[in-house]
Amino acid sequence: MDLELANNAGLVLPILLVIAGVVLIFSAVKVVPQGYMYTVEQFGRYTRTLSPGLAFIMPFVDRIGHKLNMMETVLDIPQQEVITKDNAQVSCDAVVFTQIVDPVPAAYEVNDLIRAITNLSMTNIRTVVGSMDLDQVLSNRDDINARLLKVIDAATHPWGVKVTRIEIKDLTPPGDITEAMARQMKAERLKRAQILEAEGDRASAILKAEGLKQSQILEAEGRREAAFRDAEARERAAEAEAKATEVVSQAIAAGDVNAINYFLGLKYVEAFAKLASSPQQRTVIVPADFAGLVGAIEGVKALTDNVKRPAPDAPRPPGGGNPSPFATRG
Repeated sequence: MDLELANNAGLVLPILLVIAGVVLIFSAVKVVPQGYMYTVEQFGRYTRTLSPGLAFIMPFVDRIGHKLNMMETVLDIPQQEVITKDNAQVSCDAVVFTQIVDPVPAAYEVNDLIRAITNLSMTNIRTVVGSMDLDQVLSNRDDINARLLKVIDAATHPWGVKVTRIEIKDLTPPGDITEAMARQMKAERLKRAQILEAEGDRASAILKAEGLKQSQILEAEGRREAAFRDAEARERAAEAEAKATEVVSQAIAAGDVNAINYFLGLKYVEAFAKLASSPQQRTVIVPADFAGLVGAIEGVKALTDNVKRPAPDAPRPPGGGNPSPFATRG
């Protein structure tokens, strides 16, 4: 019986030693994932920091103190009511982007880092927004973000934290202020529309006036050209009449009675045509010396016949043939 117990004890002891060795190995080997850093504490005191990868610590002496996320982290700042400089109440929330750059202060300089950054952001939002008027708060969001970033980043620097960005997500004024702003915006847009419409009417009137001016200029130029053409036509008619008068005068001076008859008949015809074409004349009175008018017309006919009549032919030689160009006159 004692021999059997001794044999069993001899088998259990190696098993226990193997288990203890495995436990020691697992407690001494640590794997740090990418993007994280672990702090090592020896009997409760910080000694070193483990970087990503495989690391070894002293079993039962060293232990992992804090596991820190070194990647950029997004923190949602809860919504809060903020009173502006002109006593307007605004609902405001934000988002903060932070990153741990030094793991030791982040682990041992502040308790509950996330809560500390959240409360710090909320208090600074109240400070910055409360120092501005409502119109400035609603229109200068970039300025608010820049001021908050500068203040919060400086405050978190001793904690080993870098604030990369801070953005105001929502700024909501009270309902009555929102309605007043909507009415103001509508009035501004109506005013702008009326101004644009008035400018359009003004431009249209200017264009119409310019078009009327150009048409009047073209019409005046057309009348000027027509008057010039009419004057030129009258000048040429006067020249033609003067030429005809000169020719008739020369014919009269030469003793040609037909020329006198032609001249008088022409004047008779022109006067009679004007008398007959008058819109106020209903009765045409033939002059008493109508026979003289007929004689004048006959004189015109005789004059034109003399002009149109060909020259008399030369006398034909006996025999009825055509005269020879070499024939001699007797």
